[in-house]
Amino acid sequence: MKITTILKYASLATLVLGVAVGCSSTSQETACSPQQAKDAIAAAKAANKRAKSVDNEWRDTAKIIAQAEKAQADGKCEEAVKLANKARNQAENAVAQAEKDKQPVVANEKPAPTSNVGSYSVVKGDNLWNIAAKPSIYNNPFEWPLIYKANSGKIKDADLIYPGQVFAINANPSSADVAAAVHHAKSRGAWSLGTVEASDKAYLAQ
Repeated sequence: MKITTILKYASLATLVLGVAVGCSSTSQETACSPQQAKDAIAAAKAANKRAKSVDNEWRDTAKIIAQAEKAQADGKCEEAVKLANKARNQAENAVAQAEKDKQPVVANEKPAPTSNVGSYSVVKGDNLWNIAAKPSIYNNPFEWPLIYKANSGKIKDADLIYPGQVFAINANPSSADVAAAVHHAKSRGAWSLGTVEASDKAYLAQ
C-alpha cells in the first residue's frame, strides 16, 4: 500500500475519532450532574422557607422536596431536579399569593370572579387542595374549603374524594367567604383520612 494511502486512512481515522470524542464530551456536558440536583433542592428549600415565613406553605411542597431528595440519593438526577423545581415553583407561588392577599380591599368593591368554571370532574390523584390550586378554579389551594362547603352533600370527608365525582364551583364567592375559607384551611389542625374533623364541622356550620 502506498504511503500516501496509509496517511489518508490515518487522517480519516483521526477525524472520526475526534468527532466521536467531541460528541461524547458534549453529551457529558449536558448531562444532569449531582451538583445540579443539590442546587435545585437547596433553592426549593429556600423558597419553601420563605413561604413558611409568611404562613403560606402549600400542603405538599415539603413532601415533594423529600421526594426530590430521595431521587437524588437514588442517583436519579433529572427526576430530582424536576421535583425540586416543581416544589420551588409552588413555594414561589405561595409567597406571591401571600403578597397578593396583603393588598387592601376597597370598601364596597365587588370582588372579581375567582373561577372561570362552574363545575369540576374529579380525576385520579386529585384532592380538594390541588383542585383549588388550579388556575382555572381559584389559583389558591387555601381556598379548598369553598369547594368543600359548596359540595358538602357529596363530600363526607374533606380529605377523601373520588374520581368521577362532579363538584360545583362557586365562581363568585364573597370576600368574606374567601377569608373564612382561607382561615379554616390554615387553622384546621391535624387531619386523617376517613374522619370528619370537628373543625370541618364547625366550618360547615358557619
